[in-house]
Amino acid sequence: MEAHVLYQDVFPYETPSSLEALRGPATGVLILPRTVHWGPDPTADLDTRSGLHKAYRNLVREGTTDLQETMLNAARLIEVWADLALPQPCRTLWESRFPQLRRAPLS
Repeated sequence: MEAHVLYQDVFPYETPSSLEALRGPATGVLILPRTVHWGPDPTADLDTRSGLHKAYRNLVREGTTDLQETMLNAARLIEVWADLALPQPCRTLWESRFPQLRRAPLS
C-alpha cells in the first residue's frame, strides 16, 4: 500500500509571536492580500460572521507572522476560534502555542 502525504500535513504554518501582538482591527473591512486569499473578492467585512470567518480562516492558515500580527485582533480571534474551519495540523499548532484558544467558547 502506498502512503499518501497530504499538503496540509507538511505545510509550514506560521503563528504570531504572541496573542498580545495581534493588533489588527476588530471591526470594519479588511482587504486580504492575494497571498492569503486567491478568490475574486479580497474584501472581508469583520462586522459580519461570514466576513470574519473568511478573514480569520485565511490569515491563520496562510498568513505570515507579520500579516497575522497586523491584521488579526486577539479578542476577535478568541471569539471565533472554535468555529474556524482549519486543517487539524494548523489548529494543533496554534492551540499548542496558545492554550487559551483551546478554551475558546463556540460562538
